[in-house]
Amino acid sequence: MSEAEKKRGEISRDAILEAAEIVFAEHGFDGARVDIIAHLSGYDKKLLFRYYGDKLGLYAEVLKRAEQEAHALMAVAFAPLLEDTGAPTQAHQWRHFLTTMVQTLFDYLLAHPRFMRMLTWEMAEGWQTFTKIAERFPPEYTDQFEILFQKARKAGLLRSDFLPVIQFTMLLQLCQVYLLSLPLYQTLLPDVDLSSTSALAQARDYLTDFVVAGIMGRFED
Repeated sequence: MSEAEKKRGEISRDAILEAAEIVFAEHGFDGARVDIIAHLSGYDKKLLFRYYGDKLGLYAEVLKRAEQEAHALMAVAFAPLLEDTGAPTQAHQWRHFLTTMVQTLFDYLLAHPRFMRMLTWEMAEGWQTFTKIAERFPPEYTDQFEILFQKARKAGLLRSDFLPVIQFTMLLQLCQVYLLSLPLYQTLLPDVDLSSTSALAQARDYLTDFVVAGIMGRFED
């Protein structure tokens, strides 16, 4: 295959994934139609099936693309603690880590509203579609996260030994609920621009303080 053909293949794949993300976000997995995705992408439906097999395969690739972007951001947040084995036992470093995690997740969801809507469809439908493809998404940071939380717990920096992976997942969901509820909040507070840069920054700071205090409690350095 020539370089030109490879390039055309990459372009077509990206176009199909972009169109699929739009349609899945708007209609959920069950409501999304492959022919609409193909039409929106500008490519034939047969090409879509050749690349991704079926609608479920396409859905998995859309989620995988988002996951890869999120993992790249998480790697930056994890780096300081992974490089310094004593970091999870130091209150200020652990607090900084948790703060960075919440802010990173908030910013990512804010910048990726379609991905956030796909997650919300999954929640509403009991994660039925994701469970069919879960094996394609190995928990890349689960072991590292468990180790970090265990160290922080032994150092007395955590209020609870509740399952670390669920604690992390709830960080994401808290940010998700706030951002998805903005239209509701805006209705309740019509005179406040909750979508402004300053309002979003204030909300992010509030959620960060709320989460960190909940995980660590009132811990003095």
